[in-house]
Amino acid sequence: MTKQASLLLRKQLAELNKNPVEGFSAGLVDDEDIYKWEVLIYGPQDTLYEGGVFKASLNFPKNYPLKPPKMKFITEIWHPNVAKNGDVCISILHDPGEDKYGYEKPEERWLPVHTVETIMISVISMLADPNGDSPANVEAAKEWRKDPTGIFKKKVARCVRRSQETAFD
Repeated sequence: MTKQASLLLRKQLAELNKNPVEGFSAGLVDDEDIYKWEVLIYGPQDTLYEGGVFKASLNFPKNYPLKPPKMKFITEIWHPNVAKNGDVCISILHDPGEDKYGYEKPEERWLPVHTVETIMISVISMLADPNGDSPANVEAAKEWRKDPTGIFKKKVARCVRRSQETAFD
């Protein structure tokens, strides 16, 4: 599977370079390792994240696309579906099959048809519309539910400012 995974990832990278998708850019951390990607996500317009430039990593398993990559924000971000350590928690990045907790349907979880593009579009959508019912950051979820224009907004604004200052370091 390793050779097939490598070929598929190279094809996806070439496609993204040829036809960039609005909202993010992606590339390899090291040209010698097709399994480690760095992405820049541009905060979606008309959201609290607008103007932000958030760095994240995508680490693909050797058995991709049968298993999903792991995604982690490198830039600090305050969001209900991003753990405090930066790990992204959305359904399509969860292993395929039944959810042992019964929260997600199998079709909402990872499917081998997903690509870097579909993952990133889902993450951008997550920024615009958090899932407060399944938070990775409980504190952020509580603030978002109780007072989205108060302390939550202030924390997000601070992250956006910091992201702008460090985006191209």
